[in-house]
Amino acid sequence: MKIMSSQVLPNSLVFLLLLVGCQNAINRDKAFEHDLQESARPWSYEPTGRADSSFTFAIISDLNGGEREGVFDVAVQQINLLRPEFILSVGDLIDGGTEDMNELKTQFDSFDERVAKAKSPLFYVGGNHDLTNLVMRKYWMERYGRRYYHFVYNNVLFLILDSEDYDETRMQEIYLARARYIELADGPNPELAAEAAYLQMPERNLGNIGDEQSAYFEKIIKNNPQVGWIFLFMHKPVWKAEGEGNLSRIEQALYNKKYTVFNGHVHRYSHALRNDSDYITLGTTGGSQTFDDAFDHITLVSFDGGAPAIANIRMDGILDKTGRIPLGGDTLCFQASKCID
Repeated sequence: MKIMSSQVLPNSLVFLLLLVGCQNAINRDKAFEHDLQESARPWSYEPTGRADSSFTFAIISDLNGGEREGVFDVAVQQINLLRPEFILSVGDLIDGGTEDMNELKTQFDSFDERVAKAKSPLFYVGGNHDLTNLVMRKYWMERYGRRYYHFVYNNVLFLILDSEDYDETRMQEIYLARARYIELADGPNPELAAEAAYLQMPERNLGNIGDEQSAYFEKIIKNNPQVGWIFLFMHKPVWKAEGEGNLSRIEQALYNKKYTVFNGHVHRYSHALRNDSDYITLGTTGGSQTFDDAFDHITLVSFDGGAPAIANIRMDGILDKTGRIPLGGDTLCFQASKCID
């Protein structure tokens, strides 16, 4: 049977083919959706999307809180080998802990310059090192826009939370207590740091989600009933907190929905099942390692419309085409407990 050329196709069929083509183009254009109006955006650039609904994204974890030189730069090159559509973090992008605007600019400029070498866009998530005090919070919002936000990609909803969401008074109290703790730990009598007030503050380990933020995500979840999956990203494991400021309101909004939670901060990988969902605490991508079982890794999530496939890939196992770790990374240590000085 000879196939007719487009010149002799019925007008109705030509119209239908054009309509399908236009719809596919529209779907591709709508692969990435958000509601941000500000000029400052918390991502490096927008992902372009694909013609089908399958996609892969990478996650980096803590690279600060004692960054180990060279590790993150290797991670960027390894992610380039994996070719994800985009990258997400779970915070602690810089060392922070300062109110010096010039120093903040220098630190964030350094991070942005390094992440610019990635061949995929990065979505920013703030950690306690990035949002340590009120000056840093203001600087973040001027540079990257919102501290918490959402976006939809190929019918998957991404919720980016700010686990340093304290009122201004409490944020200043935590900052001053933290500064005093560091002063004692670095002083002539470091044993005094064990009694510091900062160590008794629950926010130090678990963070806080304020009422306004909870209400924002309740609305976003309600307004997106059609999505196939929901991913939550935060720095501190706020879901472990008790009482006000935890994740309970957002979790209630997620009832009977398919979702996965990722957080960092602990510098040690762990997995928990909660509400029939995966709650994953990531390890490090260059940050300090104090646990014997801590290791550097990149998380790769693949989604094809069903349940996500989550693979944690150790950085010491991602080799380039020469069979070596990129950037001469063979000389680096990706699991501190197994390295001999």
